[in-house]
Amino acid sequence: MFGLVVILFLVYPVLVSTNFMFLFGKSPSLADLENPKVERASELYTSDGVLIGKYFRENRSPIPLSKMSPLLVKALVATEDVRYYEHSGIDLTAVIGGFYSSLRGEKRGGSTITQQLAKNLYKIRRQQSRGALGYIPVVSTIVAKTKEWLTAVDLEQRYTKREILRMYLNTVEYGSSAFGIKVAAKTFFNTSPDSLKPEEAAMLVGVLNNPTAYNPRFHPVAALRRRNVVLDRMGQSGVLPAAEIAALKAKPIVLDYHVERHIDGPDTYFRSAISQFVGQWCDSTGYDMYRDGLKIYTTIDSRMQAHAEEALHERMKSLQRNFDNFWRNRDKNPWVDDKGNEIPDFILTQMKRTEGYKTLANRYKNQPARLDSALNAKRPMKVFTWKKDDGDTTLVMSPLDSLAYYKRFLRAGMMSMDPFTGHIKAWVGGLDYRFFQYDHVKQGRRQAGSTFKPFVYLTALDNGYSPCDRIRDERVTINYVENGQPMEWKPDNVTREYTGINMTLRHAMARSVNSITAQLTEKVGWDNVAKYAHKVGITSPLLPVPSIGLGSGGDVSVYEMVNAYSTFMNNGFRSEPRLVTRIEDRNGNVIKQFDPVQKRAISAETAWLMTYMLRGGMEEPGGTSQGLWDFELWRNNNQIGGKTGTTSNYSDGWYMGMTKDLMTGVWVGGEDRSIHFTGSQQGEGGRTALPIFGKFMEKIYEDKELGYTPGEFPKPSVKISKKYNCVSPSEPRRRAEAVDTIAADNLLEQMNAVGGVPDSLPRR
Repeated sequence: MFGLVVILFLVYPVLVSTNFMFLFGKSPSLADLENPKVERASELYTSDGVLIGKYFRENRSPIPLSKMSPLLVKALVATEDVRYYEHSGIDLTAVIGGFYSSLRGEKRGGSTITQQLAKNLYKIRRQQSRGALGYIPVVSTIVAKTKEWLTAVDLEQRYTKREILRMYLNTVEYGSSAFGIKVAAKTFFNTSPDSLKPEEAAMLVGVLNNPTAYNPRFHPVAALRRRNVVLDRMGQSGVLPAAEIAALKAKPIVLDYHVERHIDGPDTYFRSAISQFVGQWCDSTGYDMYRDGLKIYTTIDSRMQAHAEEALHERMKSLQRNFDNFWRNRDKNPWVDDKGNEIPDFILTQMKRTEGYKTLANRYKNQPARLDSALNAKRPMKVFTWKKDDGDTTLVMSPLDSLAYYKRFLRAGMMSMDPFTGHIKAWVGGLDYRFFQYDHVKQGRRQAGSTFKPFVYLTALDNGYSPCDRIRDERVTINYVENGQPMEWKPDNVTREYTGINMTLRHAMARSVNSITAQLTEKVGWDNVAKYAHKVGITSPLLPVPSIGLGSGGDVSVYEMVNAYSTFMNNGFRSEPRLVTRIEDRNGNVIKQFDPVQKRAISAETAWLMTYMLRGGMEEPGGTSQGLWDFELWRNNNQIGGKTGTTSNYSDGWYMGMTKDLMTGVWVGGEDRSIHFTGSQQGEGGRTALPIFGKFMEKIYEDKELGYTPGEFPKPSVKISKKYNCVSPSEPRRRAEAVDTIAADNLLEQMNAVGGVPDSLPRR
């Protein structure tokens, strides 16, 4: 009998480690032991090396033992495993002592640091590690403990004592979603592990016993008591003299507390686009960005991003003040119909479309009085404001009040890209991500107004026309067939005047003349305009209608427009916009490089001519970009190309601006198309969006570290066979009146009359 017991005692560890007949569950393999997989936060970096965020389920950033305070290590050993340097993974003295303590009804642990590491590192007690015996009370505990012992012995055989300490301190949980000593030191004390004070190191070691019960943020009394126990152990082990221990115990716990979220970092609009892109890549490769400690390097430049945000905020703050004054002077709310009349019950109608309303309506079904009461119940709310530097304030509001408050804010989106590589350098999707999550760079789509006109001229130049060809600015009627019905369109210029001048195409595009754009659209075919727009980068559906060149063919995003205009600058190659350049594994090895993806869209000659045409906004008399003369942008014979855009009723203001290095797009408008200015002096793109571009480029040129300098556009890389040098006679540089377009014009009125207006076109 005794022999059988001895045999079972000797064989039992083998049965456990091999998971005999699936009774004991999986144990760590040799590969697991040599390359333990610890969950580690993935980190997000800008192109200039700034850490801007993390993705994690367990927030952990391992560091070497040399970057930890020696007192931290000594406190750990003194408290958790005083004979750590004497045993080989299992402390038999502690095990026997723990056994006798249990017999006396006392609770005393006997686990060594190595055993605790084994349990934390390999999740031995998790469901997937259980075998058939793992579901039997007491037996399951014995089996799990056996695995910890066996794994601890294996770890001691493969790693030095210092390596085990390093892995332990980088692995364990310290509470408040902090895993590993680096994150714990930052979470509780906003410091690094090598800068921990003795009392701080003692507190962090103390919480390991129970990260919830001894969390100093939520249980300060218990945490203080536990910290002092650790200090006593440090004194007993001779780590610090008794007098110093007494002085440290008298100190209170002083926290500098900050918990990182599972997606931590500044609230920016481009983060969601990056998360989606990297998430899709991880799904296809088997990586997990919340676990695998990836390093994700983006194209965003932190300095350019800051300049873009500042430029947009500075202009939008001023524009919002003008907008509020504009409507206050008219004694009405800014949601108006095509005739300028306030839309009745607008806020209630909008409220009924929200998820919050649907929840309340379901809760108070067939109880209209209670529903109305809930919609009008006031309470303190933290809301966005331009009146404070931190961007928020607290007001007492009802849900209806809150909706009306936010509807009054003008919104904006801005993106700047290197047209030659497709690297997105700055992405500002709105005013403040904390309050406005809707992204007006890629998610939002609006009509482009006159910024769509260049696609008409592109179609012409690629099909035989030259910048110097002429079309007369005159009243025209365009006949076409819509759904089998003969139709006619009489496009108006924004001024309702026609000069009769036989304008060059460059001069006409620079001045954004509707009548000439409409005639040219008829000549090249509106279906071809849609095709060319898609060729160079527009991905949204477009309707081939006569007014497509005025922006009424469909809604597009800032992202698409920047991509399309970049094709002109990139010698006719369309680049795929990119936010991520490379991904590294936790060891710094590059596992994926995202190289530029380009394909020929138009000829190099046509592309250069289009850039030359867009320079006309500054160089041609009366060009719509000449508001840029108000900015400090004109050193070193600097050249800028660009196009303004304004849609029906001034609902949308656009500016697409290009320099020799960057392509930038800006959109400004209300959340709803019915929220807008009512005149060109306030609402056209040259006055809403263009100043944001101008201010942004000022900041870029002032920041010498960025390396962007004013200068001329590149010379053509191919022979230009078409005549293009035909600048119109000089006029004063500064404009005297609004010259931007209203996009849809009276074509829409006629389509309305026959019920043929597509949903994507604005009704006038």
